[in-house]
Formats: sequence, structure tokens, C-alpha cells
Amino acid sequence: MELYYSPASAPCRAVQMTALAIGVPLNLKEIRLMDGKASQRPDYCRITPQHSIPTLKDKDLILWESRAIQIYLVEQYGKDDSLYPKDPAKRAKVNERMFFDACILYHRFTEYYHEQVYGGLEGDDKKLATLEDAVRMLDLFLEGQPYVTGQAMTIVDLSMLATVATMDCLGFELKPYHNVAEWYKHMKGVAPGSKFNEAGALDFATFK
Repeated sequence: MELYYSPASAPCRAVQMTALAIGVPLNLKEIRLMDGKASQRPDYCRITPQHSIPTLKDKDLILWESRAIQIYLVEQYGKDDSLYPKDPAKRAKVNERMFFDACILYHRFTEYYHEQVYGGLEGDDKKLATLEDAVRMLDLFLEGQPYVTGQAMTIVDLSMLATVATMDCLGFELKPYHNVAEWYKHMKGVAPGSKFNEAGALDFATFK
């Protein structure tokens, strides 16, 4: 099973941590990031017209979009359903938070930071405010519970950990968000692959 990836990419690191959590080896094929986009590697470009990373090749299956890959890996290779529950109510809550992660948290992260990292621009205060609002929502999700959806770590924790680690390395102040700060500290200690996640986040921060 091959994963086209970049260590600096938070979505790629989310997939790697998920694979490590379920004990699935990945044949890593690194794609260099150029101006925020994957470089034009011929074998890679043939299989993903969107030219996005991460992209997974598992036999005849070609799959991109990190959260779809996370779900596939757990459903296809997971020894149990702890990371992505089969119970409809529990799964619905994970899905809800995954959509929040993709459409709100990560989207606002890219809106604020990518133009600084890749374009050399100054931070936009309005975009920062919308990102801060997303982190406030995450802080509410974590009130009274150790993980984003409750008492057990799921794939959404791994996905958000990759993003929050990158934000931390770029200087985003987490202290005002007590629950997020405590969750982040805890996840760094328990998440499979936490060390390479942090190293990749630091790598991304050097692009700025």
C-alpha cells in the first residue's frame, strides 16, 4: 500500500498516525511541496487528477482526501471499531466533528496561514479572528471530556492533532483555550506517531 505524502502536510500526518494506530505499514512516496501544491511527479499525477496529497494506492483503489483515507484504513484494516465506531450514534458524532474539522477548523487554518507561509504576506486580522472562533468551538467540544467526541480517541482526534500541532509551531497561542491546550498536551503523549507529527509541523513552519 502506497501513500504519496509530504511530512510537512497536516492531512498527510493524520493519515500516517491513523495507519500507525491500526498497525498498517505504508510505502511512503514523498512529494515535494511547491507554492503549496504537490510537485509534478509523473507516477503521482497519473493516479490523482486533483494533484493533492495525501493520495493512497491500495491495489486497484486510488483514494485522496485525508479524512476519506482515514475512514477507509480503519474500516478495511482496523482490528476493532474504536477509532471509527460502528454504532450509528457514535459514528454520527465522529462524522459531525470530522466535517467541522474539514470545513471549519482546517479550512480557517489554511485561510489564515497559507498566504503567510507560501505568499509571504502579513497575517490578516479578520482571518485570524475566524480561526480563533473555530478554536473556541473546539474548546467547547472538549468541555468535560478528554477527546473530541467523548471518552475515547477517534480518527478525528488524530486529524485535528495534525492541524493543531502545525498551528502551535506557527505561533498560535493555545493558552486561552484551556480544554484545547490540555487535550493537545495529552494527545502528544498518547497519539501514535506524535513525534513525527510534531517534526512535520516544525518542517511546515520553516516554509514561512
